Amino acid sequence: MHPLRDEIETIEQNGITKVAFTRMHDPEVIPLWFGEGDVVTPDFVRDAAKAALDDGQTFYAHTRGRPELRAALQVYLDGLYGLDIDPARITVPGSAMLGVTIAAQMALSNGDHGLIVSPVWPNIEAVFRVTGAELGHVRQRLTDNGWQLTAEEIIGAIRPDTKAIFVNSPCNPTGWVMDAESQAELLAACRERGVLLIADEVYHRTVFDGDHAPSFLEVARHDDPLVVVNGFSKAWAMTGWRVGWVVTPARHRLQWTALSECFNTGATVFAQLGAVAALQQGEDFVRQLQQQYRRGREIVDHALRDHPVIDYCSPAGAFYAFPKIADLSDSLAFVEDLLAEEDVGLAPGYTFGPGNESHFRLCFAQSHQRLEEGLQRLTRFVERHHGIGNLR
Repeated sequence: MHPLRDEIETIEQNGITKVAFTRMHDPEVIPLWFGEGDVVTPDFVRDAAKAALDDGQTFYAHTRGRPELRAALQVYLDGLYGLDIDPARITVPGSAMLGVTIAAQMALSNGDHGLIVSPVWPNIEAVFRVTGAELGHVRQRLTDNGWQLTAEEIIGAIRPDTKAIFVNSPCNPTGWVMDAESQAELLAACRERGVLLIADEVYHRTVFDGDHAPSFLEVARHDDPLVVVNGFSKAWAMTGWRVGWVVTPARHRLQWTALSECFNTGATVFAQLGAVAALQQGEDFVRQLQQQYRRGREIVDHALRDHPVIDYCSPAGAFYAFPKIADLSDSLAFVEDLLAEEDVGLAPGYTFGPGNESHFRLCFAQSHQRLEEGLQRLTRFVERHHGIGNLR
């Protein structure tokens, strides 16, 4: 008998790292594969973390997060959305991905059904699968007006045994943004049916119409079956810090205390103090990144919008393009060949869920000069292989 559960034994590495780990630190590569830019975390955040280290802040902290960070998060969220959030609802377990993991573990077990809105970042599927639950997908539709999905389509896929639904808005990789009316409709259905809604809002400040995306927090009751996951990685250029937060029903604070302790003991203490500085001093920096990402989207629009082979639509949020090549049947081979021939790193479409084999993901958070060069190499590669049958 093998000691591993089938769900663990059969788990696969996601397609992004499968490609990226082969040449992750190669200076010749233009890395458009991961969800990060090349702007380092700002000085005031790093200085706060260094000051915490110098002050000896290296001991255990509360598993739900340091009080000053949770207080700063309440101020930030209340100000952004016009709310009055009970601080008992806020937990900082570690990374945002850990927040998704704990939420899935709380809701799903063997024999349950978990529903995922896709295309979706591949690690979400892995988190759902290791619970033993059966997975279902509701796929966004690529239309002339961009990626679309209605609340009715998601609700229509709910089964009697559905225990959790995952929604990422703004979406990695498509840039789809769910509107507030649809959020309210979906949340009402989850409330009625007792389904946990896991809402990933880590790209909440990366939208191209306005300052922030609609949040489920704005339409939720305090006791709704809702976990809103967010983090510092994207809006404050803190990908390596691994600090995220969740907003949950207050009645679940004991469970989040216990599971945060089990999974991670708590977020890194001095990183949390850097996160406090990000919230209190970082608004100008957030807006600078917003401008960088807007310009990045313009560069991608210019390069791909009218390309004769590449089918591209401009995203409404996040900082990714998710183009399609109609006759492409092996997205992994496509990005591997591009990497070998042109030193450009992309993410293969297949890894973002079923129905995406003809797609690839491109992150446009990099500096504009590198992005433009990467796009030139990409289009040169596609045009060199313009007989689509030559693309494996």
